[in-house]
Amino acid sequence: MKILILGSGKMGSFFTDLLSFEHEVAVLESNPQRMRFIYNALRMQKPDEIAAFAPDLVINCVTLNQTINAFLAAIPYLPPRCIISDIASVKTNLQTFYLSCGFPFVSTHPMFGPTFANLGNLEKENTIIISEGDYLGKVFFKDLYARLNLNIFEYSFEEHDRVVAYSLGIPFASTLVFAAIMKHQDAPGTTFRRHMKIARGLLSEDDYLLTEILFNPRTPKQIERIQEELLKLQEIIENKDSSAMKNYLSNIRKNIE
Repeated sequence: MKILILGSGKMGSFFTDLLSFEHEVAVLESNPQRMRFIYNALRMQKPDEIAAFAPDLVINCVTLNQTINAFLAAIPYLPPRCIISDIASVKTNLQTFYLSCGFPFVSTHPMFGPTFANLGNLEKENTIIISEGDYLGKVFFKDLYARLNLNIFEYSFEEHDRVVAYSLGIPFASTLVFAAIMKHQDAPGTTFRRHMKIARGLLSEDDYLLTEILFNPRTPKQIERIQEELLKLQEIIENKDSSAMKNYLSNIRKNIE
């Protein structure tokens, strides 16, 4: 299969390395410096180079705010039955785009961003495949992700955005609040250091990605839940209510079992 990868960032490079020994792979990246470690793949810098390659599948790995623009730049040079795909963590505008673009599509979301995941060992990680996608495209990604021993879930666009609001919105918001009130510690404890590591990793992500995940229309409801729990905890602490604290901790332990 001929596969075109848009973008040679961390995930673009990951998919290039993963696929280039079994498929004919090309990478389109406007910045040649970012392709200096790309090997066993054709390098492209301009969209008009796509026509001669004639890909069967496009995997869009550019930054979130450029996903649709990257598709629009590539589409004029794609064969009619080429499957286009994305790995974006926010799908807010993609469903509308796909339904109007005239190409078969498949949308997935690897839930293992390169900041925290060990890309060499993904067997405990998850991935989502959007159910509305092209059948053959979904088969390709199911086979690919299965070979990585990923836990595969199939959700609709709507279900995906609800899951992201919960699984990313809550930890993102909680980590940002921690970082916002953090003060330097000369002798930090283990828990503090672990939280700091998470905060630094999160804040190394692209600002647009963080913004779009938090701006997911379903995220505010999750933040309300955090606020409600903080108020409960604050009341227990202010009242020094040992019985209430014991019950609170007991319920939380059951919640995470």
